[in-house]
Parts: sequence; C-alpha cells; structure tokens
Amino acid sequence: MSNKVSRRTFLSYTLMGTGGFMASAMLMPMIRFAIDPVLASAGGSDFIPTPQKADELTETPVRVDYTIKDRQDAWYTSDVSNTAWVYKEGDKVIALSPVCKHLGCTVNWEGDEHKNEFFCPCHAGRYKKNGDNIPGTPPLGPLDEYEVEVIDGFVNLGGVIPNTLV
Repeated sequence: MSNKVSRRTFLSYTLMGTGGFMASAMLMPMIRFAIDPVLASAGGSDFIPTPQKADELTETPVRVDYTIKDRQDAWYTSDVSNTAWVYKEGDKVIALSPVCKHLGCTVNWEGDEHKNEFFCPCHAGRYKKNGDNIPGTPPLGPLDEYEVEVIDGFVNLGGVIPNTLV
C-alpha cells in the first residue's frame, strides 16, 4: 500500500509548518513578556550597605555616597552611585534624599547664608532639617526619605518613601 502525497498536499503541509513556526516565533517574546514578572527571582535584601558607621552619626546631617552594584536595567548592567543626607535624631537614624522637589537639583546642607537648613542652589529652595520645605520658597513638597536599617553597625539604605517626619 503506497500513500503518495500530491504536490499540492506537500506544499500545503510545508506552508502550514512554516507559518506555524513564524507565528510561534512572534508569539514567544510576547508570552515571555507577559509572564516575566512571575518568573523573576525575589532577590535578596532591598537595602544597600553604605560606608557610614551608625555610631559616628550626630545631629548634623552628613552626605553619604553609596553605590548600587550590578544594577540591572533591561539588558544593561551597571554600578549606580547615589547620595543621601544622614543624621541621628535621638536613637533613630534618618536619611533624606538630596533631590529638590522643585526641579530635581541636588540640595546641600548649610550654605553660607542658610544655617541649619538644606539649600537648593538652582532656585534658592530651602528645607528645614527634617526635610520640610520652607513656605515662600520654590519647593512644593518636603524632601523624600529613605528607609533605613542599621546592620553590623553600618547604615543600610532602602527605597525612597514619602517624608514621614513632617
């Protein structure tokens, strides 16, 4: 018994197979994109260690520079440098974001004319020590705050949260 395949049947099977392969090649990235959050690993701690020792902090804010190692941004991995203003209020360690709420410039602590305040040199924005914006200056809101943990005597910074001090 011989099953001969006609030319028309052969071409039909070939075109269906090729079309199915091309359709799956287009759909697989879309399916992967849709289920990627489910497949992502939980990772470790969200807190980044800093070189700042907690017992060296005082009530005067100090600038703490730290680096997020191997930050993954789509297909690009890099080290990202960040900054925070860190100080102690009693036994609590407080870390404020240095990003001005007016236009995103970097604020500094205590300029020549602004004692015990954060000052933004871009448009003369001023903040109190707790990050609250001083009325009558350009910023419309308080400085953001970082989540803070002290691990093995060093300050570790987490994500940025709205200011809870004001």
